[in-house]
Amino acid sequence: MSMGQMVQDIEAFAHKEFSLLGPFFNEKVTRVWAGAMALQLCYAGIATVVRITGLARKTVRAGMDDVQDPAVRQSDRVRRPGGGRKSVVAGDPTLLDDLRALVAPATRGDPERTLRWTSKSVAKITAELQAQDHTVTVSERTVSKLLKAEGYSLQSLRKVHEGTTDHPDRDLQFKFIADQSARFQEAGDPAISVDTKKKELIGNFQLQNKGQQWQPKGQPETVNVYDFPSDAEGKAVPYGVYDVTANEGFVNVGMSHDTAEFSVASIRQWWETMGQARYPATTRLYITSDSGGSDSAGGHLYKAELQAWASASGLEIHVSHYPPGTSKWDPIEHRLFSPISLNWRGEPLRSFDIVVNFIANTTTKTGLRVRAVLDTREYATGRKVDKATLAALNIERNDFHGNWNYIIKPQLTEESA
Repeated sequence: MSMGQMVQDIEAFAHKEFSLLGPFFNEKVTRVWAGAMALQLCYAGIATVVRITGLARKTVRAGMDDVQDPAVRQSDRVRRPGGGRKSVVAGDPTLLDDLRALVAPATRGDPERTLRWTSKSVAKITAELQAQDHTVTVSERTVSKLLKAEGYSLQSLRKVHEGTTDHPDRDLQFKFIADQSARFQEAGDPAISVDTKKKELIGNFQLQNKGQQWQPKGQPETVNVYDFPSDAEGKAVPYGVYDVTANEGFVNVGMSHDTAEFSVASIRQWWETMGQARYPATTRLYITSDSGGSDSAGGHLYKAELQAWASASGLEIHVSHYPPGTSKWDPIEHRLFSPISLNWRGEPLRSFDIVVNFIANTTTKTGLRVRAVLDTREYATGRKVDKATLAALNIERNDFHGNWNYIIKPQLTEESA
């Protein structure tokens, strides 16, 4: 028998064998079988196997390598390392960042849970991503998978009650804040979210931190039967500052009252201990807060304290307030306060030191870092701002809701004028 006839017979046999057994091969067996057959055929072996099987040339070559590799024989792995279809994110490096940027302004979240959801539909998100040149890689199925991986969940439609009525410009203010925050971050300037967390009674109480923690069986933490405020050693007032860009938190734990003076003192302390070092060249700061409380939109003392700080530091302080009844959409609520609440759930806060330590040791999988300090200063309530101080405020109000959006600039002195 001639060599040519032998090759033809082997080729015919291989074709019949692959037709019968190929449907039962997994990826590894197919690759190895093709490689072994190509080695047997020697001359033009690869081309022949490609013609018989329809496999790619590189697959046949990989099979030839596998046949001669003892490690492959001992491995149960079906797919070669690095084999298979690449993930959408790997093939489109900017996709995930664009998705996050797209849904962030519309993100809604419960401050006491890690669950987040978005008010935009998958179809709308997909269409917007496709408009950003992600046409090849993006489908509604892909967007759904990415959203789930990012911690979003599909929720049923329902009305969200925020007080008695929703402000007609609520969504426009949300968009204004999102745009301003993005501009500051892109310019390398700080954008922070601030608020006072729920006050906590200091003592052997359970009321403020219901939940469960792992303990030796039959040895639970014991606390008072009744949570009487009169039995408390004091009340912790945690004022938080969340750096949106750096994913860092600062919490000033007060022992006195939640006043405008305390709020601004907390922000100043964040700036002096963390912010100034991170943003040494900046000349401006963007602050978002709710519309009520010690840092309220209508608070005269809050603006006067910010003015004093602006003049002392030389910073332009840009401020935006969330509309009434929407404070829980502020990033600090679900990115800083929620992890803190989860960290100390089921733990009695028996001292101020315990409060500070729990806050300072709060972390998340996204890399959140928190610094906490105890503020022992006394902050007086009932302080009023005189008309002369109000008239001297160097404040510039935005054309869109100047009561919510304004800039407090350093006051001009005779030397600087």
